[in-house]
Amino acid sequence: MRIVSLLPSATEIGYALGLGDELVGVTFECAVPAAYRAGTTVVVGGRDTRGMSPGEIDTYVRARLAAGADLYTLHAGALAGLNPDLILTQDLCRVCALPSGRVADAVDHLGCRAEVLSLDPYTLPDVLGTILAVGAAARVPDRAEALVDGLRARLAAVDAAVAGRPRRRRVTVVEWVDPPFGAGHWIPDLVRVAGGEPVAAHPGARSTPTTWPALQAARPEVVLVAPCGFHLDGAVAQAATVVPHFPGAEVWALDADGLIVRAGPRLVDGAEAIAAILHPDAVPAPPEGAVRRVA
Repeated sequence: MRIVSLLPSATEIGYALGLGDELVGVTFECAVPAAYRAGTTVVVGGRDTRGMSPGEIDTYVRARLAAGADLYTLHAGALAGLNPDLILTQDLCRVCALPSGRVADAVDHLGCRAEVLSLDPYTLPDVLGTILAVGAAARVPDRAEALVDGLRARLAAVDAAVAGRPRRRRVTVVEWVDPPFGAGHWIPDLVRVAGGEPVAAHPGARSTPTTWPALQAARPEVVLVAPCGFHLDGAVAQAATVVPHFPGAEVWALDADGLIVRAGPRLVDGAEAIAAILHPDAVPAPPEGAVRRVA
């Protein structure tokens, strides 16, 4: 089977399912293991925002969306040349990837016969369900079941390790800093599994812009700065600007792309890392480069 992934989380699911040889097309943001790099084609491009501040990125994104323009470019010729059987896309967030409708239109225009599977999880159970959906569409359902069973076992182990604590600390996850965004989608689920109480959050719903006074009013004891699209170093730099807003709270930076914002198997790594922050005596420390305390 020839598979094209149009979002990084789907690419990660594909490799976790042992589909590296079938993944023939990815996006410019997908992390492709060196062993497979020569065999994959970049079929989706976009603007390189490295060097832009969070405020500049937000202004750029809002201007593009207001104009009805896409943030990503589908290289139709490359897609047609790959002759895919399965295309993985989404409608969850226009800032993350092309919407599935644009992809379906392109497939029809090109005369492709590929199945277009849209992955749109809003909760942690939804994310596990998308892994099963990809496994079924890629004809490896047994692999998907085994992977999901393993992920559920790890989540249950975290939940058991932090159970019975006298109280849960109040946790705010900041997904963006200029303007600030409170966490939505599956991220509050990760905090709960990790033994925290998510505040100023939007469980199972889109994350939305807010204000620092609104976040302060939630009285968080722990603030996790995890800006979408950034790894740990970028998160640390942005967390430093967050510290003055929360005197007395613990402020931590997280490798957002590696732990909590991409809806794939590594979300379980995120739950384990958050549990290590909240309950360091109950679970193992996260790996180097995953989290860092800023204040």
